[in-house]
Amino acid sequence: MKVVTSDNPAVAAKVCRDLGLAEGGALTGTDLDAVDEPQLAAAIAHTTVFARVTPEDKARIVHAQRHGGRGVAFLGDGVNDALALHAVYMGISVDSATDVAKDAADVILLEKDLNVLADGVAEGRRIFANTIKYVLMGTSSNFGNMASAAGASLFLPFLPMLPPQILLNNLLYDTTSWPSPPTTSTRSSSAAPRTGNIGFICRFMLYFGPFSSVFAFLTFGVMLGVFHSGPEQFRSGWFVESLATRTLVIFAIRTRHIPFFRIHPSLPLTLAALGVVTVGTLIPATPVTATLGFHPLPGAFFAALVGMVIGYLALVEVGKRIFYGAAPAVPGGARYSSRRHPRRLLHHSRTPAQPSSAEP
Repeated sequence: MKVVTSDNPAVAAKVCRDLGLAEGGALTGTDLDAVDEPQLAAAIAHTTVFARVTPEDKARIVHAQRHGGRGVAFLGDGVNDALALHAVYMGISVDSATDVAKDAADVILLEKDLNVLADGVAEGRRIFANTIKYVLMGTSSNFGNMASAAGASLFLPFLPMLPPQILLNNLLYDTTSWPSPPTTSTRSSSAAPRTGNIGFICRFMLYFGPFSSVFAFLTFGVMLGVFHSGPEQFRSGWFVESLATRTLVIFAIRTRHIPFFRIHPSLPLTLAALGVVTVGTLIPATPVTATLGFHPLPGAFFAALVGMVIGYLALVEVGKRIFYGAAPAVPGGARYSSRRHPRRLLHHSRTPAQPSSAEP
């Protein structure tokens, strides 16, 4: 932390000592006039106080820090701070600041507590982690299902699943994501800034997507070779198997560890997933069977379904160890942009941390 002020250097140094800031040298505006940019960047490393500086000096110090590849924040409330607030990556001001300072800032604190910034950053990282998890699960499962449908169409004389059935399958699957956002909170998901990595998402999709296709074709073989199913019963069997595997695999894909052991899913998510599988299993036996093109399934099918689900989850666990051991890690550092961001007003809202339930 650096103190950049237009006040007396002795007063600024005394305040820093009283606050327990790290001891360091002090430079004045006159000293800064005598150094060039490389010398200034080197001086910043061992200097705590910059005093008697002009607004231009403040902006110059900010630029020197940013050119070193660091994300820099600046807190100021006066007219003299406007240039630095505009030049910095994250400009912070307060509600009682001058209009110029507030206009130049990115964040305006409405209460005197910097903890609100930490809360906002942690919450943003949790939201981002949840979004990435949903993208990974959605792209991998959809890729596998669509590849299975395309492959089945090559040898089947009928559609492997009707459009209303596909929509119903997706609707039921998406309900499992509703209880996920408020319960997904771990230290790893908010410990460091993260950025979207399209390459990682594509590798994840192409790696895990075919896993579901393997068991989809296994289901096709069971329905045609064992039960000699017609179109309606074939679609019903794949509908139930597809929904069961893509829903229950959420517990495996959303964490790099073995689910239910080191990482415990939340109760709402568990109930939602089990509820969706139950509803999907019962649909072919309900009165809406004929309307949606389903057909009741034989009891032996459900025994085969249990075996396929267990095998699928086991295969995913093995695949996770190989994938995360060989694939490059998702980058943890953010790439900072020099473009200005819309101003954000933050209230101080201290919310107790949610219990750990998963990790990105």
